[in-house]
Amino acid sequence: MKVKCKSKSAFVQPIGCMMLSIISVMGISPLVLAVPGQVSLHSPGESAQRQPQRIAQSSGTDAPERSQLIQQANTLYSQGDFKGAEENLRQFIKKFPEDAFGHFQLGNVLFQQKKSEEAISAYREAIRLQPKYALAYNASGMVYASQSRWEEAITEYKKALEINPNYGEALTNFALAMWQTNKKDEALSSLEKALNIFKTQNRGEKVNQVERILKEIKTADEPGVS
Repeated sequence: MKVKCKSKSAFVQPIGCMMLSIISVMGISPLVLAVPGQVSLHSPGESAQRQPQRIAQSSGTDAPERSQLIQQANTLYSQGDFKGAEENLRQFIKKFPEDAFGHFQLGNVLFQQKKSEEAISAYREAIRLQPKYALAYNASGMVYASQSRWEEAITEYKKALEINPNYGEALTNFALAMWQTNKKDEALSSLEKALNIFKTQNRGEKVNQVERILKEIKTADEPGVS
């Protein structure tokens, strides 16, 4: 099955045909959410959701070393040194193998290097360690979406939304996957919900992005599937 895109816009960054640079990693900006082309490992929204876990992981005598390794990885990532960030995170995981956040971050870095299957494995390990890890499910969905594996992406987004129904980035990604599988009504409904959430959170940039995508989808033909 090949997805054909009939609508092109400067407002929408394509992964396949249409995919918002939102999340995630990744959500990344993810926000996140692990999103290619952005300069930090998480979006502001994802950082807010992650904070309680980060505090918990940073407690105890290992906290300084944990924080230092993560900060080093973030610095390397922001410099575009994804290989260096990967090596740093593997060192982190070797020292702290039960740290779900470390595996999630590794997945984000691997995704940036187009190591899709390795990224999914890292996200899976994060989920094994922390089953309610909505960010990791969303990030897995983004990897599948980058390969136009829409049904698998949808499954991952649904799992993220079961954990956190108000996860705006996952709602947006889910909507775009719905659009790619010719489910326009579901796509619009999910985008409207994401829009309301971003407005409530006073996240103006995300509001503008979703409004543009809504306009794009409302005025576009559905992508053909053959």
